[in-house]
Amino acid sequence: MKAYIFPGQGAQFTGMGLDLYEKYPEAKKLFERANEILGFSITDIMFQGSAEDLKQTKVTQPAIFLHSVIMSKMMGDSFKPDMVAGHSLGEISALVANKTLEFEAALKLVYKRALAMQHACELEPSTMAAVLGMEDELVEAICAEIDGIVVAANYNCPGQLVISGDLAAVEKACETLKERGAKRALILPVGGAFHSPLMEPARKELAEAIEATTFSTPSCPIYQNVSTFAVTNPEEIKKNLVFQLTAPVKWAHSVRNMIADGATEFIEVGPGKVLQGLVKKIDRAANTSSAEV
Repeated sequence: MKAYIFPGQGAQFTGMGLDLYEKYPEAKKLFERANEILGFSITDIMFQGSAEDLKQTKVTQPAIFLHSVIMSKMMGDSFKPDMVAGHSLGEISALVANKTLEFEAALKLVYKRALAMQHACELEPSTMAAVLGMEDELVEAICAEIDGIVVAANYNCPGQLVISGDLAAVEKACETLKERGAKRALILPVGGAFHSPLMEPARKELAEAIEATTFSTPSCPIYQNVSTFAVTNPEEIKKNLVFQLTAPVKWAHSVRNMIADGATEFIEVGPGKVLQGLVKKIDRAANTSSAEV
């Protein structure tokens, strides 16, 4: 069974999507429609912008979404997922791939999500950090000891957990984690505390937008970051998508459940190969590849 997986923030690169734009007239139309919907030329930033330009959350999220979704559409009849999943932002790309969301409605949701998250980041100094070489349970226990807000945010693969919270608490947690035996505890160059309680203002904003968007019955199950199991009910999908902003991304759990349900091949659609690497660390026997058009 083919599992198509979609990357999230951090996978962007300068020039992303230009090959699709130049090669496929249909891709060019979708990119130009995106410029109209967003009200600015995201293609200029994607194709010619600097790495710094692409780092802004309000640019990064729609850019990665467009690259992933347009690539999947250009695959034509060869794109036949048996199941899908996306890492954080990638979950919305996955929902277009399994026909839960229409392209335009999904892009509007992505942009709303990006602006809401950027706004939440501006309310309080906050950040995320990658913790390597320590058991998840020990990281959780140490975070619980720290004053302030710091929580497990991304369960990426065995031995790699990302924490998230207010700046002082994350810095203190990193010190303590290294003292207690973590191989590394490294502050990440991100705009704020994604997948933590500090995203509550963004969650409220996104909830309204999701409620106003039509979600159809999907063509195949999605394994969502919050629940980690196969979901096909549109109302349940909506609920999970809302809570994803303040809840952890349980990527490792999702991948294991996909394998248990029969996934034999994981195909990453979009920029980079980050998810393939994580899947391999979760299960060395997993067959992974990049989507090709």
